[in-house]
Amino acid sequence: MGIVTPTNKEVTAFRGLHLYHAALSNCSMRVRMVLEEKKLPWENHHLDITKKEHITPEYFGINPNGVVPTLVHDGVVIIESDDIIDHIDQSFPEPPLRPEHPEDLEKMYWWMHSAVEIHVKGVKTFIYYHKMQGKMRQTEEQKQAYEKLQTNQELIKFHQHSSEGFTEEEAIAAEKTLDRFFVEADSILENHQWLVGDRFTLADITWVPLHFTLAGAGYDFNRYPAVQAWADRIRERECFKKGVLEWCPKF
Repeated sequence: MGIVTPTNKEVTAFRGLHLYHAALSNCSMRVRMVLEEKKLPWENHHLDITKKEHITPEYFGINPNGVVPTLVHDGVVIIESDDIIDHIDQSFPEPPLRPEHPEDLEKMYWWMHSAVEIHVKGVKTFIYYHKMQGKMRQTEEQKQAYEKLQTNQELIKFHQHSSEGFTEEEAIAAEKTLDRFFVEADSILENHQWLVGDRFTLADITWVPLHFTLAGAGYDFNRYPAVQAWADRIRERECFKKGVLEWCPKF
């Protein structure tokens, strides 16, 4: 589980659920959806990542990667969206967002972990190339400030790359990575309502924000009608309306 010891000790005094998040972050969308599905009260700490509000010593003192989301639960700091939503579901089990059968539970975690594994090389690369290209250039001062705070080499590399711009070849490779998973999802959803078992689970919550943001960046979901129908069903849920659309009406 992504529990970290913060150097910013202010947050260790927090009680209840405190969420550091960004409106247009698909990882933040997952956490907001879980909180809303369970109707849990939570304290809002919104960071506008377009204004670099997350790139401060104070926030890096909470999340050492300087990314969103971060959950602080009764003073315990949890990073990484898959770990956060798993923690919430286990801490507040009603309504349950996990299947009962062990094999289905293993499948749920596979979908969750797969989304994390392709987040940078698949999701972020596709979105940045098709929607953010040319908009992420940094001044030398901004670059130095970020690299002074950041120690995660993968994120440093991505940050530099996003500022310079991605190539068409990289965007094509990212799309092929995404295609493999949506082909699999479409084959499952042709005969089932949800990705795993017969229940709306963390697997669905993990992947539907990717559908939302990728569609906004021009990914062609017409190739996957069952995935599109699944996403349309979830859009009608209150947790999606409150956790996604109220914060980010259009990506």
